[in-house]
Amino acid sequence: MVQVVTTYLELTDPAAIRPARGSATIVRIDPPDGSVNRRFYTEIGALYEWRDHRDKDDAWWQEHVETVETWVIPDAGYYELHPVGADVEIAYFGLLPAFHGRGWGGALLEHALRRGFELGERVWVHTCTLDGPHALANYEARGLVPYKVER
Repeated sequence: MVQVVTTYLELTDPAAIRPARGSATIVRIDPPDGSVNRRFYTEIGALYEWRDHRDKDDAWWQEHVETVETWVIPDAGYYELHPVGADVEIAYFGLLPAFHGRGWGGALLEHALRRGFELGERVWVHTCTLDGPHALANYEARGLVPYKVER
């Protein structure tokens, strides 16, 4: 059995965001469209054991996206922001494998953090050892700081 380690990271000061080297065109999905989130969740998540929402139907996905903001690099990747009070969770974040290595992950994360601070006072995310091999490093490179680790 593989031990999964989950790391929770946060940022409480927007001045601590470290800019990414890459850049990308990032657009908001507005109005929300559950099929967009479902596609990215399914395709990206298939690589990283994302299972929680695999069996959800179209109605569930549409209801879900009405509670989050979704931003995309068209056809390449996405993130979801879930504001709760003063906290904003980066609920899902990822790029399709064909777009790895272009610096777009850093650009997408920087965008997520900046947008998160427009919505709240603290932005947080969690990642685990089942996620992409560069996920934790990308989060830390943009300035996020671990505050809890579960083994």
